[in-house]
Amino acid sequence: MNNHNDITGADKAAIREQSRRSGLSYNEAKEFIAKTTGGRGTNIYSDTDVEEVKRRNQQSDKNK
Repeated sequence: MNNHNDITGADKAAIREQSRRSGLSYNEAKEFIAKTTGGRGTNIYSDTDVEEVKRRNQQSDKNK
């Protein structure tokens, strides 16, 4: 009886290696999307200095 759910340890290792080489992990993809497109709830991936942006915005408002 051939059960497709039975995977040997060697097969699992090969699958993991293939997966590792195939591209970004789920979390890496989320981080990439957050850094390149912005969006809601992505501030953990941001390297923006929020206080600096606030200072620049205030300065810009004063110059108007």
